[in-house]
Amino acid sequence: MRAQFVLSEIGVGLRRNLTMTFAVIVSVALSLALFGGSLLMSDQVGAMKGYWYDKVNVSIFLCNKSDAESDPNCAKGAVTEDQKKDILSDLKKMSVVQTVVHESQDEAYKHYKEQFGDSPLAASLTPDQMQESYRIKLKDPEKYQVIATAFNGRDGVQSVQDQKGILDNLFTMLNLMNRAALGVMALMLIVALLLIVNTVRVSAFSRRRETGIMRLVGASGFYIQAPFIMEAAVAGAIGGALACVFLVVGRYFTIDHGMALSTKLNLINFVGWDAVLTKLPLILAASVLMPALAAFFALRKYLKV
Repeated sequence: MRAQFVLSEIGVGLRRNLTMTFAVIVSVALSLALFGGSLLMSDQVGAMKGYWYDKVNVSIFLCNKSDAESDPNCAKGAVTEDQKKDILSDLKKMSVVQTVVHESQDEAYKHYKEQFGDSPLAASLTPDQMQESYRIKLKDPEKYQVIATAFNGRDGVQSVQDQKGILDNLFTMLNLMNRAALGVMALMLIVALLLIVNTVRVSAFSRRRETGIMRLVGASGFYIQAPFIMEAAVAGAIGGALACVFLVVGRYFTIDHGMALSTKLNLINFVGWDAVLTKLPLILAASVLMPALAAFFALRKYLKV
């Protein structure tokens, strides 16, 4: 097979169906950019889980005088020194507990002022209105229920809170967003495949005379099909290259520069460039194989060779 002939036929096909080729390129680029973005989002959620689940605490909040007057869980009054000693002693005996830190009312008030000092409520609060607490680091964050069962409803305990529950809600939202992106990606992918099939059909119809002559002179089926398949592959490769550019530019301007989320949200461990670069070959391979296979199966039905 002469490469020059195939390349010339590819150029002819792309020029004849310029608008449809442009639509294929845009559809492939958007769908694969969403695909790459979804993969990066999955990596980001996994990295955040590994980072934050290792840092979550279980907090046992103790009753204060204000709670004794308003909270049913503290109906027996504010926590006593003996109750605090018993709670601490029981915590240290539990095999699931790694460390226990006591936070006094003064410390709780100081931390509150540091975080919410600008709020109107902060000016009216006093240290005796804050709750003492035990901050517990678990060996396994999944074992929160052991602490909750042991201390919920106990005298002097106002509530047991698990920070992992808050993180679970965040990660659930992120996963839903990721699934929505995958749904849009799937829709765009279907549109791209339909455009590829239609483009190949139009291209084959416009060159039916040439292909008929090639059949009469004994050209093989693959020789006739190759230019059409390569047209789709070239258009897909251009779309894949654009998708890679979208990912790189998006990562650069949202995390490193522009929005600079890496500096504004320094508590989040964002995925690095290595994660982005490992996705690019996958996107490029999909951008070539997907259109080529779609064109191959379309030709089997619409081009009699």
